[in-house]
Amino acid sequence: MAQYHKTFEAFSEKLRAHTRYLHIALNNTMDEALRITGQIPPSDRILLEAGTPLIKQFGIDAVRALKIRRPDLYVIADIKCADLSEKEINLAQAAGADAVTAVGTAPTATLNAFISLSAQYRMDSLIDMMNIKDPLTVLRELPTQPTIVMLHRGVDETQNNKEKQIPFYQIKQIKGNYSSVFIDIGGGDEFKEIQSAIFNDADIVMVWKAFYQGDSNIPKLTQKFLELVQ
Repeated sequence: MAQYHKTFEAFSEKLRAHTRYLHIALNNTMDEALRITGQIPPSDRILLEAGTPLIKQFGIDAVRALKIRRPDLYVIADIKCADLSEKEINLAQAAGADAVTAVGTAPTATLNAFISLSAQYRMDSLIDMMNIKDPLTVLRELPTQPTIVMLHRGVDETQNNKEKQIPFYQIKQIKGNYSSVFIDIGGGDEFKEIQSAIFNDADIVMVWKAFYQGDSNIPKLTQKFLELVQ
């Protein structure tokens, strides 16, 4: 292990080590989110996300609605906390979220409070490292590590730069220093990219676009993704 100062890693009561998960992000309308949610088959390997656009349009009630519709599924509140962590975590916890997100560009004090308060309220903490060149520079400043680190290629990045690659190489860099942290890969819906994420030892793979296609058979599509994420 690299010679950084001693850190402690967050422990999840809900996610199992050596298990791979499918993370389905819901980013459009509430009607669409509930339609998709109602068709997702039961599985303890599915993480359901109330995406940032959904929360911005419908408020924290978007999280509550998904949890009421599917209390059996693990629900992420993608609030992307950047400040005022206590207020935002209180809102997510009251809505029934199982996990909550922060941006890796937030101040270290905010991330420390975010991780600590998430654990206090029995929620998993996820730090999104989108647009951070070296996530280890963020993680090594934290006395306690988040439950999940997301390595994230943004939608706008992909549209404007088709050559932009998902940083798969960072998975082993992070796990080499923080072995208990779950790594979530975002930004690749193609089957080939999902296979690459799993090949490179990702624990969680996020998808979203495929679920909004008008001809999508949600139960069949979900099962196909779950088979890829093994």
